[in-house]
This record gives sequence, C-alpha cells and structure tokens, in this order.
Amino acid sequence: MHKKQSVAIVGTRFSSYDIEHQVLDPLDVEIRLGGGNDTADLLRIAADATVVMAGAAPKFDADVIHGLRGKGIVRYGVGTDSIDLSAASQAGILVANVPDYGGEAVAIHTIAMILTSIRRLEAAGRAVWSGTWSFAGLRPLHEPRALAAGVIGYGRIGRLVARHLLDLGFMVMAADPVAAGDANVPLVKLEELLARADVITLHAPAREGAEPLLGEHQFGMMRAGATVVNTSRGSLIDTAALLRALESGRVGHASLDVYPSEPPALENLSAFRNSLTLTPHMAWYTEESERDLRTQTASAARDILRGDIPPSVVAGRWR
Repeated sequence: MHKKQSVAIVGTRFSSYDIEHQVLDPLDVEIRLGGGNDTADLLRIAADATVVMAGAAPKFDADVIHGLRGKGIVRYGVGTDSIDLSAASQAGILVANVPDYGGEAVAIHTIAMILTSIRRLEAAGRAVWSGTWSFAGLRPLHEPRALAAGVIGYGRIGRLVARHLLDLGFMVMAADPVAAGDANVPLVKLEELLARADVITLHAPAREGAEPLLGEHQFGMMRAGATVVNTSRGSLIDTAALLRALESGRVGHASLDVYPSEPPALENLSAFRNSLTLTPHMAWYTEESERDLRTQTASAARDILRGDIPPSVVAGRWR
C-alpha cells in the first residue's frame, strides 16, 4: 500500500493553520505541527515527513539533514542560514525559500523608524510625560529636503525604501556592489555614502561568517550625529561598535529591528535607551504579508509533493 505523504510544520506560532490547510488539503496529505526546538525534537516530528515547512528557529544541521527521509525543506521566509545547504544537496533534499513577500511592509517600517528618529518622537514623548512642555531640548530638527539618505543594498526592498524617501523629499543615494542605479538614485561607493548621508538604512543580504558591514571603521567614517536603521539582518552591524558610536555621538540615533542573536541581551543596550529604537523583528509583518508568506510557503511545499520544482530553490536536488 502506498504510504500517505506528510508535511511537518516546525518552529511557527500561528494561531491557526487554515491557510496551509487550504493549499495542502486537496493533496490529501497529513499535516503535523511541532516546535523543533532541538535535534531530537525536530527529528521526532520531521524525520519521515515528505516535506518540512520551517520557521527561522529550528536548526537543520548536518545531523538533522541526514536524519530526514523526505524530499524537501521550505523556509517560511528568505533566510536559509538555519539550514546546512551543502548537507541538503548531498542528501538529495531540495531547499526552497520565499524571497518576495513583505517588501512593502519592511519598507514602511523602515520609513517609520527614520521619521521617528529625525523628528525625535520618542524623546518628545518623554518630554511631555515628564512635564517638560517644550521642544527646546529637541533642536535642531530638519525636514527631509535638508537631509541625505543612504540606502545600503539596492535590491527589491532597498528600491522600495528609496522610492518612499524620494517621495518625502530626501536626497537619496545607494551603495551596492552588483545592482544598477537609476536616474533619481545614484550609486556611490560605500565609503562615500557613509561620509555624506545623514540617514543610513541597511537592506543588504546576510553576511554569515564575514565581517559585519558596519563596524568600528565604518562608524568612524560617518557624519557626526548620523541616524542608522537596520531592518535587514542583525549580522550586518557590529553591535559593540555601534554602542561605542552612540556613546561618542558619532551616531546620534539607531533603530534596530534585527539583532545578531534574538532576542537581544537588553542589559547591554539599556544604557542607550534614549538613543535606540528597538522593535522585535516585526518589520516584515502585516496581516497581508503574513498571508502572502504562508500561502507561498505552502504552495512551494505543494510543488515538491507533486514532484514539481518550486519557484525559488536555493539548494539541493531530488533524491
């Protein structure tokens, strides 16, 4: 008798899985849920699953990969640093991701962080709550037309952010080693961007195993009082160097949605709460972007179950 195909969904915390069922139920597959918190737990849930749909936390190292007997892993999201791609290729397991969801949500969150910083909204709120009915301590404030913004990483999301910045009146430049510029956003060397920009926002891919894109040397090149925003990857910034730059005033304000380890160690950041805006890795999220993410993840799993190649394959091959 032919064994029924199954899908293991691990490392997610959705309130229901109606979206996944809508996509996968027509194939008459078994769907099982689990945390996948460690190797034993992950293999207990997923070892014999035809396809694994995975959140960011479960770690698919070589031991886990070689314990899987299915066809593929699909990541809820873009990043695949939690998966040993080489081991997956050797084991004949296809690895797919979802690279094109939530771009507008990330762009809007980035713009919100930038505007919160340049208008000093958090400091203004603290002034009101403390009984200081004055904005004298917030000076100087500037309109976007008086400021230069630098976008590091000029891919899909970087371009969306640049478009919104231009609409607000910023002078915008970008740095990217492979992308092309356009009429309104000139491409410049990273060093020039750091020296000229009042606002710097990161939209580059992860640099696992490489030096952070912004470290001591790069912070030293920035204009005094610059604003730094990171809604991309925590590994792009040397956090200790950033805190030193905040302490010296080289960076006036930083807004972070992503961190080298999550959640971050707040005891290391608490002394800088007046010059930091922190959010819990939520830039990607709106109801609409979550629906898109889940639908596309389940659709990629459906493709693998049918023996088809999903739209975005990052590693692996069929067994």
